[in-house]
Amino acid sequence: MRLCDLKQKEVINCRDGERLGYVCDLEFDVNTGIITHIIVPGPCKIWGIIGRDQEYIIGYNCIKQIGADVILVDIDAEKVLIKSAYI
Repeated sequence: MRLCDLKQKEVINCRDGERLGYVCDLEFDVNTGIITHIIVPGPCKIWGIIGRDQEYIIGYNCIKQIGADVILVDIDAEKVLIKSAYI
């Protein structure tokens, strides 16, 4: 599976059924080449108009299933929602 394939899949939290969004990036270990985290943009700011300054950093071990259209994860969304380092 390629990154472009992952970017087309919606990430859904199994705990509460919340739609988190689509994968925008990956983190991997440069020594082993193993994917460690998937990154999903966080919620929009005011009324969905202004940009985003947070992102979900989801450990690869939190992924429960990758389907044809969705990626199911089991996370505490508040704990993995991190202020973006690129903003």
